[in-house]
Amino acid sequence: MIGAATIKTAPIDWPGAVRIINSRHPPIDLFEDIADPADWPLLISAEQKTNPRLMETIGNLDLVPEDRRVGGPGATYLMAPFTHISTDRPSRFTDGSYGVLYAGDRFEVALLETVYHHGRFMARTDEPAGWASQFREIVLDVAGELHDLRADEPMFADVHDPDDYRAAQALGADLRRSGSDGVAYRSVRCDGGECVGLFYPDLATDPLQGRHLDYHWNGERVDYYRDTGSGEVFEIV
Repeated sequence: MIGAATIKTAPIDWPGAVRIINSRHPPIDLFEDIADPADWPLLISAEQKTNPRLMETIGNLDLVPEDRRVGGPGATYLMAPFTHISTDRPSRFTDGSYGVLYAGDRFEVALLETVYHHGRFMARTDEPAGWASQFREIVLDVAGELHDLRADEPMFADVHDPDDYRAAQALGADLRRSGSDGVAYRSVRCDGGECVGLFYPDLATDPLQGRHLDYHWNGERVDYYRDTGSGEVFEIV
């Protein structure tokens, strides 16, 4: 069985990595406006006395170790994947009981990864065809020593299964318990693409909002995306 003891780590340094998120999630003012995370607990305690809905916005801050929290402009994009979690929203390397920040090594990778997952959601909920959802591109720098699953070897086949995440989730939990910072792995949606799954927010820096995107659902799959700023429409083959 593969695990922390059998998988090598590799230095990952990806300036300009890309993450695409649903635009319905607004920035969290606490993360954006207060640069020093050490100030957050006292501010939260004071704010809760007058704003009982605060924790719904911030999420569970205790899920991120104090020394691994990040603040300042763009921090929402790094913190939210770890403070807003649910076992109703599992992903490849987590059952939803802890957060993972996913990013691709380039735009096409992030696009095809999110198109696949959005398409599954639309199919499950039997949504009508049309321009259905808005997304935003986040460009960020990723740097860290991550467990490397990118080799095309039989031992990594199960964690790259296109649809069954059980092996990957078990590995993710084992690596995280062992003190891993995250994983680098092959994209199964974009040939030749690579992804990272980060277990802590401080492994990514300088997040900047890029393009706004619309996805078109044809009733069976996402077949087009539109750059909202320019109005250009691109086919997804």
